[in-house]
Amino acid sequence: MTSALPLPINPPQRLLMGPGPINADPRVLRAMSAQLVGQYDPAMTAYMNETMELYRGVFRTTNDATLLVDGTSRAGIEAALVSLIEPGDRVLVPVFGRFGHLLREIAERCGAEVHVIEREWGTVFTPSEIESAIESVRPKILAIVHGDTSTTLAQPLDEIGAICAANGVLLYTDVTASLGGNEFELDAWGIDVATAGLQKCLGGPSGSAPISLSAKAVDVINSRKSIEAGIRADGDEVSARPIASNYFDLAMILDYWGPKRLNHHTEATTMLYGARECARLLIEEGIPEAVERHRLHGTAMATGLRALGLTLFGDQSVKMNNVVGVEIPDGINGDAARSAMLTDYGIEIGTSFGPLHGRVWRIGTMGYNARRDTVLLTLAALEQVLRRGGVGVTAGSGAGAALDYYDSEVVAA
Repeated sequence: MTSALPLPINPPQRLLMGPGPINADPRVLRAMSAQLVGQYDPAMTAYMNETMELYRGVFRTTNDATLLVDGTSRAGIEAALVSLIEPGDRVLVPVFGRFGHLLREIAERCGAEVHVIEREWGTVFTPSEIESAIESVRPKILAIVHGDTSTTLAQPLDEIGAICAANGVLLYTDVTASLGGNEFELDAWGIDVATAGLQKCLGGPSGSAPISLSAKAVDVINSRKSIEAGIRADGDEVSARPIASNYFDLAMILDYWGPKRLNHHTEATTMLYGARECARLLIEEGIPEAVERHRLHGTAMATGLRALGLTLFGDQSVKMNNVVGVEIPDGINGDAARSAMLTDYGIEIGTSFGPLHGRVWRIGTMGYNARRDTVLLTLAALEQVLRRGGVGVTAGSGAGAALDYYDSEVVAA
């Protein structure tokens, strides 16, 4: 006797207002429903070239080596680090939240000699602190998170590239949570490598990792190029110190995306369609305009949360546009309140990690969900949850304050 087949997938209606993932833009989902073509079909290689050019606009770079790594945002991080790091290399990781610890762990697994400087969660580093650490450690690579959703803060990077260049250090940054919703200038800031994901400000699903590499970073990676035996031709490179991962070998992936079209893996076609549409929509909107949209709705959310009597977490002068941390008020069970938001209103907000677990909620306004209606709905629902939990909240205060803020922005414009 066979068991009954599962029913077709029919996810519940949810408004995803946490730190990511978010509801994908319907236009991205439509693009992902397109039929597959072969990976060397002229249509497909054209889509790949278009995707590279679109992401040059998103990253604000002229880097030729701007492409996708097939996998979630963590795949992009690992591809960058495993391709840049040789065992014994010194790597400096400034940690101001959960995802700095992730960079440290990946670098350690690559065999690096990892040096860490740490900041209390809720704060970021000054350029002088990073410069002093670089001068002390003398690393090959500085690996740093730009926007860390665990703390909802963005590390300023505009001075860090010049510091790294003056000291002969490669600068890698994880922009998964910030790209598209916060100011980011890869070329102008002197960043060598940046990796991202689709599931936050880019308005898509997790599963594709945009990456951009400077010519200097490409030279480091290509110095370790080793073409795998099954596709190697006479004269092809065979390194004595090859990149430790085959799948994440950026030297071969660059040849796969480049004019050689060297076979590496079967392209994740549907994800490429989605990633291409995410970038196309951002370029169509305009990167400055998209950043401003995230700033507008993120500030409206923060204004409404304050009006509910809640305390925002961390240094607000370096808050990310697209996610805000808020202290859970005394007497409220944070997880129970999140469950009520989900079951009663269909709205998801986030908890946090490590020292902030049970202390902070994280509420996002990003990608397709960076809109006026989503902000107002979330504030109105949270108000009811707080009131039922015994918190004294003035009726309509949160959404009302957000509406007042929107009105003031219209007048100012």
